[in-house]
Amino acid sequence: MIRLLLADDENLIRVALAQLLELEDDLVVVGQAASGPEALAVARAERPDVAVLDLQMPGLDGIGVAEALAAELPGCGVVMVTGHGRPGHLKRALGVGVRGFLPKTTSASTLARVVRDVHGGRRYVDPELAAEAMAAGDSPLTPREADVLELAADGAPVEDIARRASLSPGTVRNYLSSATSKLGAANRHDACATARRLGWI
Repeated sequence: MIRLLLADDENLIRVALAQLLELEDDLVVVGQAASGPEALAVARAERPDVAVLDLQMPGLDGIGVAEALAAELPGCGVVMVTGHGRPGHLKRALGVGVRGFLPKTTSASTLARVVRDVHGGRRYVDPELAAEAMAAGDSPLTPREADVLELAADGAPVEDIARRASLSPGTVRNYLSSATSKLGAANRHDACATARRLGWI
């Protein structure tokens, strides 16, 4: 049996997915989580063979969880599912060792097959997401610049961004200025729009 951890902050989706995957003869869901920190705690306790993680979760996103799992439980394969399959997310996920990357529109039978592939040491990336990632090219932004720009995308003031990112306002201004310059944007709002369109945030 392939032992699975499912992590998604949308309870209805997670529970329904667990029920669908449990119908497969060779899959068993040994743990569920609604946040990044909870996913790590359950993974440490249950030591699953494969973790199916939502990209966007509270506390710690799926990429952060995958990075921690790679360090702590290297035998656990990771499949990332997302409703926001931006090319930048795919590249970051692959960079931390994620072996499966799928949109949430994927069928349960396809997800089950990808889980088996990942458990067998193979990779699977949704072809459409892979094509978009190749077309977008590499981001010129550092990870910290991308994080700060993403926090700025909803128009939050510098002080709020600084608090959420645990940085000083001056450091946030420097990151925003650098990102804006690298993207050839007129201001941080244009920089956010450009980075989002290209899948870098």
